[in-house]
Amino acid sequence: MELRDIEIFLTLAEELHFTRTAERLHVTQARVSQAIKKQERRIGAALFERNNRRVALTPIGQRLFDDIQPMYRGLCAGMDRARLAARGKTGVLRVGSIAVNLHDFRELFDAFAASHPECEVQLRHVDFGDPFGQLRAGDIDVQIVWLPVREPDLTVGPVIYREPIVLAVGATHRLAGRESVCYEDLADETVMGGARPDYWREILVPLRTPSGRLIRIGPSVSNFQEMIPILVTGEAVSPVHAQAARYYARPDIAYVPISDAPPGRWGLIWRTGSETELIRSFAGIAHRLHSAAPPAGQ
Repeated sequence: MELRDIEIFLTLAEELHFTRTAERLHVTQARVSQAIKKQERRIGAALFERNNRRVALTPIGQRLFDDIQPMYRGLCAGMDRARLAARGKTGVLRVGSIAVNLHDFRELFDAFAASHPECEVQLRHVDFGDPFGQLRAGDIDVQIVWLPVREPDLTVGPVIYREPIVLAVGATHRLAGRESVCYEDLADETVMGGARPDYWREILVPLRTPSGRLIRIGPSVSNFQEMIPILVTGEAVSPVHAQAARYYARPDIAYVPISDAPPGRWGLIWRTGSETELIRSFAGIAHRLHSAAPPAGQ
């Protein structure tokens, strides 16, 4: 079995969606289908159940996934270590982030690199539809995420960034020209959902207004790219962190301040059972820099 075919199988087992698998691996959907059919012929059994509505692993497919995923990760880790050694590096810190404003954290990354020249920092994007999955799977070591996080297996480190919350709407939406809105205005709108778990989503997207009126939760999305067409057409609106106005500035989307929204807080989290000296050092540097910095917007 070719390594690329193994990668296609593992990715499809995670995504359970042929189109997303093809996009993630930068191959055609036909290539994904071809690889899976080839593996099923070689094994002599179906690895996936698929119809027009869903894709799911069969019991044999699940067993194959469980058997080969650790070996594939070990192979990738071995190649990574060899590449690092070739550049004179002996360690790596994998930082995941839901935030899009990574440029704002450049001072943190540079300060850590100066303190640990032997260590390479690798950045990974994390979708808010599964905010803790990569961390728990061991794919990343530490993560930048909006707070609060209340997960028993995760340690919450220092706050490293604060920013306002704004309402993202289509440019022709009735609220687009307002100087500001309040959470009470959301009772008359459909608001996007998708972030999990519920308590974490409700930091941005509450279920009710301050007076108790129900807020309709509409389409589910897992990242900002999926939000764009829904905002543009006016199908739904969404509270977002103000960084979106800088990094997703578009003529067809408006960002309106939410007057009664408390500032959003971003911090570091990591797996409690996998804390390392590198993670502690990264968190310590982050805390020192944030403590010395003026509040966002000043």
